[in-house]
Amino acid sequence: MSVEKKKRIRLSPEERKVDILNHTARIVAESGVSSVTMESVSKEVGISKSLMYSYYPTTTELLRALYSREMRKLRKLQNQAALEASTLEQLVRKVTNVYLNYIEKNGLLINRLQSEPSVHELGGPSYFGKEEAAMFLAEIISKSFNIPKDITIPVVDISFGLPDAAGRYLEEKGADKQFIEDITVTMILGSISAIKDEFDFRFKAIR
Repeated sequence: MSVEKKKRIRLSPEERKVDILNHTARIVAESGVSSVTMESVSKEVGISKSLMYSYYPTTTELLRALYSREMRKLRKLQNQAALEASTLEQLVRKVTNVYLNYIEKNGLLINRLQSEPSVHELGGPSYFGKEEAAMFLAEIISKSFNIPKDITIPVVDISFGLPDAAGRYLEEKGADKQFIEDITVTMILGSISAIKDEFDFRFKAIR
């Protein structure tokens, strides 16, 4: 009995690039960056290696393109969520929710890409808008609670690591997403509240 060959669908160059990135994302999320080769991806997509090379000459360029796409997508979703918030709690919760939803859907895709030095060299957090997002929140806290920005900026910047840790915990432990979201939001707001409450006592200059 003959085996029916997989039918190749003709795609435009842009559609093909998206298809390649989608398959690469699945490989990274399921097996890690080390499993990505031109051969493994071309086989997954159903195209020849020579065609793969015409779109992405190296695996580094392929992984960088995927990292760039995912980071821009995530930042766009978080920015949209932030604009919908009317209180500080809503802002923190909406942005955290977007990140945890992304992790639930895509696994540790971004984390694994960031751990690859050649990929992360593409650009640090500021390249994808993290610094702008941190400054936005730091300014809100500074104006709302009359705390200098030279204090609110590092507080916000450090607190941005909490959703990342929460995402790892969610993926690795299979925890309840709503429970992890509630804990993360409480921790972020708690750090901001502590700075607000103790600013005059602990951070006020005495000379």
